[in-house]
Amino acid sequence: MTHPTLSDVVSCLSDYDPDALPVAQAQQIIRTFVTPVNAVEKVALRAALDRVLATDIVSPIDVPAHDNSAMDGYALRSADLDADAAAVLQIIGTAYAGKRYDGAVGKGQCVRIMTGAVMPVECDTVVPQEFTKNASDSSVTVPAGMVRAGDNRRFKGEDLQAGKPALSKGKILRPADIGLLASLGIAEAPVQRRLRVAFFSTGDELRSIGEPLDEGCVYDSNRYTLYGMLTRLGCDMIDMGVVKDDPASLEAAFRCACESADAIITSGGVSVGAADYTKQMMAQMGDVTFWKIGMRPGRPMAFGKISSNGRSAYLFGLPGNPVAVMVTFYFFARDALLHMMGAQMPPLPLMRATSRSAIRKKPGRTEYQRGILSLDANGNQQVDITGAQGSGILRSMSEANCMVVLHHEQGSVHAGDPVDVLLFDGLI
Repeated sequence: MTHPTLSDVVSCLSDYDPDALPVAQAQQIIRTFVTPVNAVEKVALRAALDRVLATDIVSPIDVPAHDNSAMDGYALRSADLDADAAAVLQIIGTAYAGKRYDGAVGKGQCVRIMTGAVMPVECDTVVPQEFTKNASDSSVTVPAGMVRAGDNRRFKGEDLQAGKPALSKGKILRPADIGLLASLGIAEAPVQRRLRVAFFSTGDELRSIGEPLDEGCVYDSNRYTLYGMLTRLGCDMIDMGVVKDDPASLEAAFRCACESADAIITSGGVSVGAADYTKQMMAQMGDVTFWKIGMRPGRPMAFGKISSNGRSAYLFGLPGNPVAVMVTFYFFARDALLHMMGAQMPPLPLMRATSRSAIRKKPGRTEYQRGILSLDANGNQQVDITGAQGSGILRSMSEANCMVVLHHEQGSVHAGDPVDVLLFDGLI
């Protein structure tokens, strides 16, 4: 199968302009260009959490395997109940979870039953013990109107039926899914291989933690935020540190990353600065395009695929400012990496909240403002901006619990207007 080049992908877009690219169009190009990594492994169930399911799972059994009781009480025949009068029933035995009652249940009789116990063959209803009166070892009274026919009875296959789909390929396995697989007696799960992602920062001004901070230099925070975001996605990571702004060092780093990873993420070196050799190197090594995206923060970005010694990797060249790195990762790289993992994920969910302040914005670009979501006195969602929104102010991301998403065509927001909000919870 021949995969399309970036030129093939963008040729389908009549209004494509790499120097003024809307967010939605950039996301569409990336999604079309990136292909999943098809490598499957089986892992023990306890190791499958947060992994991507590689095949559909069909239930080998009925769950539950038998009709059973949903309550502690008395299994009876609904035909013995009277809508207008209490019914006094003879207790002829007890059904326990894991130990069924196999005797016949006749007219006017019932069986003491525990939650999860198999329903006696003739019984179709369970009355909870707290709804009964005058219970003894031999009889119990069921007041009129306490239960209806079929109440508190769980049917065979009610949860899952043998031969029916249980979980779909591409699902990221969560705790409930692990429990579901266990309920089917499945000890190992077929999952996609973990994605290998190499990442490094570029810039002569960057210092790693522990190094002296010379005048004009800053500590590299981007690798640490990238490490955290990639960890949340369940990637295997290759941290390549800080790479200096010179062609030889950059080429060596790109080749090493390309030969050992499925994807490469860089921060810095994709703007128009005189010392930014990254763009030149990317273009020499593969099919790479350079964008000025209509967004704030995070305008410059590089994307494509590079090759070295027969190996290739997708490349995401993110801006250098700390907030811009996080924003471009979440709105471009994250979805692409999930697609490479084979994960079937819906778009990031947005919720509506009332803006407590005015926000200036011109139509024609997408803006991501850091916000703090809270409830007002009436329990309604409201959002405040965290203050200065510069792309280098990482503290604003630390203080925020959401992003206010101001869409491409949207203009300024007045205090009291509704806005779209993306929650950080479960994302960052």
